Amino acid sequence: MADLAKKQLNKSLRKGRVRAKVSGTAERPRLTVTISNTHVSAQLIDDAKGHTVAAATTVGAKATGSKSELAAKVGADIAKKAKKLKITSVVFDRNGRRYAGRLSALADAARKEGLEF
Repeated sequence: MADLAKKQLNKSLRKGRVRAKVSGTAERPRLTVTISNTHVSAQLIDDAKGHTVAAATTVGAKATGSKSELAAKVGADIAKKAKKLKITSVVFDRNGRRYAGRLSALADAARKEGLEF
């Protein structure tokens, strides 16, 4: 098996293990984070109804800074949107990624804005 195919398979297995344990509701939606090489996006998802409650992303934004700083801005933005919707607590879905770097910067910024998970 090629190295890239093995990496993708391992990530999908990790993601499946996380998703088997994590599910969002209307009162406590799932905060899922998607991180690419250039962009970061976060969504609050109500799995019971199957729709996105709120979303924040760096795509189309003219923000500058390091990738960790951009992730922190997305975390603060999603927390502010959740606060407007009167959501204080979420379930964190790290999508099979290691809790470090940009993911941890996003989570810390969301916690500073008052989001609990």
